[in-house]
Amino acid sequence: MKPFFKIPLAILLLAISTCWISSSFGQDSKEEKRAKEEAEIKSLIDSQNFVFKAQTALPMGGRSRQLTSDYDLKITKEEVVSYLPYFGRAYSSTPGAPGGLEFTSKDFDYTIKENKKDNGWDIVIKPKDTQQARELYLTAFKNGSANLQVSSNDKQNISFTGYLAPNKTKK
Repeated sequence: MKPFFKIPLAILLLAISTCWISSSFGQDSKEEKRAKEEAEIKSLIDSQNFVFKAQTALPMGGRSRQLTSDYDLKITKEEVVSYLPYFGRAYSSTPGAPGGLEFTSKDFDYTIKENKKDNGWDIVIKPKDTQQARELYLTAFKNGSANLQVSSNDKQNISFTGYLAPNKTKK
């Protein structure tokens, strides 16, 4: 008995090769897009002109809190501006001082180290002209997400998760 429907071998091979080629181009564009995003994040970090946008606060002695307001840490070569909330124990306080981690530092050390283990960068910022924070330890990942740990002289440590974004403030 003869088959009712015959597909010529050439048409079948053409269809398979077309599918294979189109899927190969799709993979390359995803990899190229990821490489472009990684280069943008590295460029932000190297330029020392970016913003860490906090999404979650992780206090040492409590539960994590999703942040619904716009909290951030702006970093430029000239200054570090912190507008972050604080949840936890304060060992001392100054009357009239803000309750969160709100400060501007114009005198600070900024060091970057590539972190091959976590596939990103470790950034250490040590403000010298504020008592609000002793050290800001920012771990940035190649996909743009980041973790921030804040060590303070008069408060328990607190961590934040979020992402990096370009600094849109005018110089």
